[in-house]
Amino acid sequence: MEKELLEHNVRNLPEKYRQFYSEVAQFIPAKRMFADPIRTLAYGADASLYRIIPKIVIKVRTAAEVTKILKICNTFKIAATFRAAGTSLSGQALSNSVLLVLAGGWSRYSVGDRGETIMLEPGIIGAQANQYLKSFSRKIGPDPASINHAMIGGIAANNASGMCCGTADNSYKTIADMKLIFADGSELDTADHTSCQQFITSHAPLIAELQRIHDEINGDEQLTQLIKHKFKIKNTTGYSLNAFVDYHDPIDILKHVMIGSEGTLGFITSVTYHTVFEHPYKASALILFPDLKQACIAVMKLDRPLTAAAELLDRTSLRSVEGNAGMPPYLKELDEQATALLIETRALDQETLAENIKLLIRDLEGIPVLFPIAFTDVKAEYELLWKIRAGIFPAVGGIRRQGTSVIIEDVAFPKEYLAEAVLALRECMNRYGYEDGVIYGHALDGNVHFVFTQNFDTADDSKRYQDFINEVCHMVVERFEGSLKAEHGTGRNMAPFVELEWGQKAYSYMKQLKTAFDPDNLLNPDVVITNNPAVYLENLKFMPPVHEIVDKCMECGFCEVNCPSRNLTSSPRQRIVIQREIARLQESGEDYDRQKQLEADYAYFGEETCAADGLCETTCPLAINTGSYTKYLRSKKVTARGRNVALFMTRNFSGITSLAKLGLAGAHLAHVALGTCAVGSLAGAARSVTHKVPKWSRWLPKAGSRPSPQPMHDSEKPKIVYFPSCVSRTMGPA
Repeated sequence: MEKELLEHNVRNLPEKYRQFYSEVAQFIPAKRMFADPIRTLAYGADASLYRIIPKIVIKVRTAAEVTKILKICNTFKIAATFRAAGTSLSGQALSNSVLLVLAGGWSRYSVGDRGETIMLEPGIIGAQANQYLKSFSRKIGPDPASINHAMIGGIAANNASGMCCGTADNSYKTIADMKLIFADGSELDTADHTSCQQFITSHAPLIAELQRIHDEINGDEQLTQLIKHKFKIKNTTGYSLNAFVDYHDPIDILKHVMIGSEGTLGFITSVTYHTVFEHPYKASALILFPDLKQACIAVMKLDRPLTAAAELLDRTSLRSVEGNAGMPPYLKELDEQATALLIETRALDQETLAENIKLLIRDLEGIPVLFPIAFTDVKAEYELLWKIRAGIFPAVGGIRRQGTSVIIEDVAFPKEYLAEAVLALRECMNRYGYEDGVIYGHALDGNVHFVFTQNFDTADDSKRYQDFINEVCHMVVERFEGSLKAEHGTGRNMAPFVELEWGQKAYSYMKQLKTAFDPDNLLNPDVVITNNPAVYLENLKFMPPVHEIVDKCMECGFCEVNCPSRNLTSSPRQRIVIQREIARLQESGEDYDRQKQLEADYAYFGEETCAADGLCETTCPLAINTGSYTKYLRSKKVTARGRNVALFMTRNFSGITSLAKLGLAGAHLAHVALGTCAVGSLAGAARSVTHKVPKWSRWLPKAGSRPSPQPMHDSEKPKIVYFPSCVSRTMGPA
């Protein structure tokens, strides 16, 4: 049935996509390809301010599949985009063509050299990688704020950094090797000498082009110095031209150019990182200054390795979290100009940590502060301080006006300009009506984020946003010699401004790189390199109100990691995306048939398969429980008869659970008597008629039984506490 539905939807696509599908369907099962309106819409959103709906979505699982798909894309000249977790903020994970989704697979890893290296496939979440390294007291270098949700593929492809890694420990600096697939379907393993030699032979024109660009850049002293200057601070605008200055071997150049290329030059099937040491001793201090200027001057006196992190928090950002549970009460009493620095230092032992604290306090002598500087090395206390920093972005999302999008921009300044630049940025935001926007970020690296809310309901709204972004871009580049994207990647958000930052000559080399790797512009077009100067103003999200439970959602995707149905049907983010489109269609009345189709499809795709367990709330920055919204939708369907049935079940719950156990026992007996194939066929036939029949699996639990606790005679064994529930009483082992 899945295949018939897929083919029905593909028939409505342009001819070349129908041909593409017929080729890909030879090796990708129908359950991993989608072309229906509801699923393509669900994958049409990432954490950015854009919504772009793909024509076909494919869940890819192996390098061989990607290779075949890219060769078919070449045949029919169809563009493809790779998507990992979709937590990117600049629109890199979206496509109006073919979207290749990694989530749900690509999870192999291998720790080497006693933790000094780690091989990771792109579907592994960053925090999981650090868990694999924990026993070695190591971690990966990149530490983005989204590390608990972002996947390695996106972290490497965007050269994501974070609070502590700076420019020394990002993916570019810590990459050891990688496996790659290019636009023509060819493969390269940079750790394998034979693979490298074969690639050099088979792709001689590409290698020659890399060598030519290397020689020309290094023969141009002015351009070489520009590149060195641009990468002294965080910079993810455009391609990693520093690879041509830092390396001479073409494979080394290629490997480092791929970092930060955002899926526009090829696909990273695995990366091997050199890991960094995880210091066991830490101390933090929230230092309050009378104004923004004094805080920035303080930052200019700090540097690594003594300072591990220094986060700037302006008064508006502090105000956004001062009412949150657990926040220090003095935050509410601060002056309107007060600004904070959250500083952390790390060490291998307690004595060195104490010495670090003394040195930091000495370095900040003479700068006025509102309270005496006090560091804490108590884990619970410094974690509370960092909770302030973690709460800022979601807090802005939580207080935004209904219907507005949360926009986070990401720039970096040379540290000597930081104070003047941040004050100029604040003035610019206020002048364009973004007084409620916040400024915060990794000030130790000159990297600041500014967050504001914006609606795009009218032409005037879009014009205000356009004028503001243009003024900021010129200010950052021309006045302060900064970078327009420090760590969030260029995306389509800053693609039209890459030439502004880099100049005509450097930008021309970036375009030559794109052409050399992807001559037909089939890999993630309009990302990093674009010929459309207005691409950052197109396909903007509309955020119509749906229900107070979910209206604050920023579509960041942090909910997805815990959702039981994320690989079956949809995730909480996707459910909200669909409901917003339904609400938009209801309000506009523009496509009644589409609205009704989405509503009908949502019954199974969004509602019936939602576990409504609230796990999404535990990782949502705004504590949104999409399960509660599902319960609300279900309550609207309840009839008087349904309420009576529910009341009957409540009053006779013991009998109901006994009946459920009897059903499980019967299913197990049938499985034993008839075998897996026969029962699977019968259950599948019944389910093909109606999804009301539960999906049968050979791992279906047996009937539960009340356990008989046994006394523990061996006191060395760990104690356990058993919490009985209706689930554990009803369902036994598989």
